[in-house]
Amino acid sequence: MEPGGVRGWSDLHGGVEVSGPARVWLRGVQRLAAVGPVARIPPDALTAAGLLSTAGALAAAVAGGRWALLSVLLVVLAGVLDGLDGAVALRSGRARPLGAVLDATADRVGDLLLAAVLAVLGAPPPWCAAAAALVLLHEYVRARAQAAGMPGAGAVTVAERPTRIILVAVAALGAGALPAGTPLTGWDWATVCAVAWVVVGAVGLVHLAVGVVRHVPAAFPGQAGPTSPDTISADSATSGNPPPGCAEPPTR
Repeated sequence: MEPGGVRGWSDLHGGVEVSGPARVWLRGVQRLAAVGPVARIPPDALTAAGLLSTAGALAAAVAGGRWALLSVLLVVLAGVLDGLDGAVALRSGRARPLGAVLDATADRVGDLLLAAVLAVLGAPPPWCAAAAALVLLHEYVRARAQAAGMPGAGAVTVAERPTRIILVAVAALGAGALPAGTPLTGWDWATVCAVAWVVVGAVGLVHLAVGVVRHVPAAFPGQAGPTSPDTISADSATSGNPPPGCAEPPTR
């Protein structure tokens, strides 16, 4: 099996199935990770570069005007780097638990920065706050389920980070190229994308909840499960008698 392939990524994430655009995205990122100079970059450096790129996108959005177009490039670059750090780690055999923690932490900080980009571009703060809250809840539920024994991601939902990257990039592109707003709703692009983020986030949370219920084990490893009626009956029948194959205890 090719290291770092889609199947390798799936095995690393508990065998979760990847299809459609997510599969195409994974293949593209993993091919880029195979390029010589890229493959030699430390995964943690790629993680840090992705976070800095997202912060740069926020700074460009604050500048306003056509600077929003720079936000588009930086947001897309952050998305590529976000997938690339894991792909390089997996392909080069440098995947490690601490790296996964750093990557997840950078992703959550990056998500908050993405929501801030939408707010700076003109989206109402309550919608941005709701979008950020749904992301944090989505990932918290996943993390708690994994701690309870769920193998992998549980489900690849419609609300994963690539979707958030795309929505913020579209908002920045619209703000920089078509500042008059969307032609159908009359809302500014950031508001449309913030509302879409909330809707997609709610759908993704339901999808994840279904995956959690399906994959979380009924008991922790080593924990005794419920006693069956047959076991209770067998114990009652042998109560006061020595186990089969054992002699009677001596009596006085």
